[in-house]
Amino acid sequence: MAKCRVRVSTGEACGAGTWDKVSVSILGTHGESPLVPLDHLGKEFSAGAEEDFEVTLPQDVGTVLMLRVHKAPPEASLPLMSFRSDAWFCRWFELEWLPGAALHFPCYQWLEGAGELVLREGAAKVSWQDHHPTLQDQRQKELESRQKMYSWKTYIEGWPRCLDHETAKDLDLNIKYSAMKNAKFFFKAYSAYTELKVKGLLDRTGLWRSLREMRRLFNFRKAPAAEYVFAHWQEDAFFASQFLNGINPVLIRRCHNLPNNFPVTDEMVAPVLGPGTSLQAELEKGSLFLVDHGILSGVHTNILNGKPQFSAAPMTLLHQSSGSGPLLPIAIQLKQTPGPDNPIFLPSDDTWDWLLAKTWVRNSEFYIHEAITHLLHAHLIPEVFALATLRQLPRCHPLFKLLIPHIRYTLHINTLAREQLVAPGKLIDKSTGLGTEGFSDLIKRNMEQLNYSVLCLPEDIRARGVEDIPGYYYRDDGMQIWGAIKSFVSEIVSIYYPSDTSVQDDQELQAWVREIFSEGFLGRESSGMPSLLDTQEALVQYITMVIFTCSAKHAAVSLGQFDSCVWMPNLPPTMQLPPPTSKGQARPESFIATLPAVNSSSYHIIALWLLSAEPGDQRPLGHYPDEHFTEDAPRRSVAAFQRKLIQISEGIRERNRGLALPYTYLDPPLIENSVSI
Repeated sequence: MAKCRVRVSTGEACGAGTWDKVSVSILGTHGESPLVPLDHLGKEFSAGAEEDFEVTLPQDVGTVLMLRVHKAPPEASLPLMSFRSDAWFCRWFELEWLPGAALHFPCYQWLEGAGELVLREGAAKVSWQDHHPTLQDQRQKELESRQKMYSWKTYIEGWPRCLDHETAKDLDLNIKYSAMKNAKFFFKAYSAYTELKVKGLLDRTGLWRSLREMRRLFNFRKAPAAEYVFAHWQEDAFFASQFLNGINPVLIRRCHNLPNNFPVTDEMVAPVLGPGTSLQAELEKGSLFLVDHGILSGVHTNILNGKPQFSAAPMTLLHQSSGSGPLLPIAIQLKQTPGPDNPIFLPSDDTWDWLLAKTWVRNSEFYIHEAITHLLHAHLIPEVFALATLRQLPRCHPLFKLLIPHIRYTLHINTLAREQLVAPGKLIDKSTGLGTEGFSDLIKRNMEQLNYSVLCLPEDIRARGVEDIPGYYYRDDGMQIWGAIKSFVSEIVSIYYPSDTSVQDDQELQAWVREIFSEGFLGRESSGMPSLLDTQEALVQYITMVIFTCSAKHAAVSLGQFDSCVWMPNLPPTMQLPPPTSKGQARPESFIATLPAVNSSSYHIIALWLLSAEPGDQRPLGHYPDEHFTEDAPRRSVAAFQRKLIQISEGIRERNRGLALPYTYLDPPLIENSVSI
């Protein structure tokens, strides 16, 4: 006979408690005990409760290996009564044989219906550290079960593969939004839709009457940053600054040689560059920058309200004057092939010609941001990381414990996106000039050229030659956060991987990396994505990239969507007239006629209002209420990571106090741990 104390913690979320009966058995080196009910008088396992149970085992099971948890509906007291089994969110179990000698079993999972769950003691273990056959068998069975539950499918050929939600029709509660988050998400969508419907904007298929009338839409949920956009959207300095700190701060690169298909001359830009210099001199000095939207050439365009829509593929040349002068646009060409019907627009042109050219660039920014930077890089690729993690890493694996907070809700929000945004006839088709077919085309094109270095911020900054351009807050804040994540990851890796050989010998890790390469990057070796990792250094870089992409990168390209788009001319989702083929034709009336129709603008606003801010149940970067790590060493690393993020936030907020338009999108408390919206 052996007595022990079992302590159980139930989560605090809505619906976390259960009326079901819970029993446990203990698996040890000498065998497994019978199931023992955890039962008190009254109701157990209420939301937020921590409860103790005295348990007597009929035999000694030896050294404890695992805890088996069994959950079933209570027996009916009358023949006609029945109980429907309900879900339970278990945080953890604790097993204490002697006072002060407790074993901790992290769970942090929903248990749905009747069934059982096997939990391991909380110490993280790489596969080669498990020597007992029972533990080895448990890891294998856990992965086999998850691989059946979460399978891959091809949504569109040429895209990264994704979750086959047909085989998981009712998404596992462990990957779904919480009840609170789900309710707030749909209430937010409904309230936005209702407000614009009542205003009559969703049913108007015609043009806006004037820029002044657009303020009706602008009055929808105004914010300080959005007010700034409205006040400055026509200014050249603000136009240029959005390449650095707007929602798509990843395209601008230093220009050392003008492209052959962008024939800008000294005479064209002399009024901006001033006397005593030339294009060649500025190129050699490194003060010229290029934003090239060439990937848009020939892309499929949509039909909205029965009218064909149009796109451009512009190139924009920008100049950074010496000292602290602003970055300014100095030339814009709207198509890739030069010629008499493709003029180069200049700041010295007529006001409406120049404004229209800049607005075409902003429309191109919208397409590339939403299809590539946001949807592909910050949603579809994180889904690959999430799905591979669930399929290839058991819960006891240190990398699973490290990564599970950073994949929270990603499969759910991406499933919603495929159902409500990018499916034919849904929001992308209703509000954008490319529609789902054009978005798909862009994603396929970018997948053919996407490189590992683009996902690694320090390498990307170096490759684009923008290490020292002033006022690039995305770079400055992003590099600090990248460094903090890398330091944290390095500490965790050093705890569990003492050598390069230990990395090479972890077959679960290698299977995880291979699956990301084959399913996410479609086995394309030219992507530079590793298909195996053989050093500690390579592992640290890879995990840092995963966490940064799933948290900070997503925040940088997502949080500002509404700020940038609510004044629609700053980020139009479509253009109703073709790009101009000559100068001197633009007028206020033709500018309005080029912009989206009223209903397209309104659907666009609803989507980005919905997707710009978390609808509750937030977990900022580094905030880990689910304590998967139980050992002291990784917990100290978590605490050090949190302190570093606080320091970074304090520095960002101090800098922002001196900015007319604060850059807040990479302030750590505003960054979600995962792609969850």
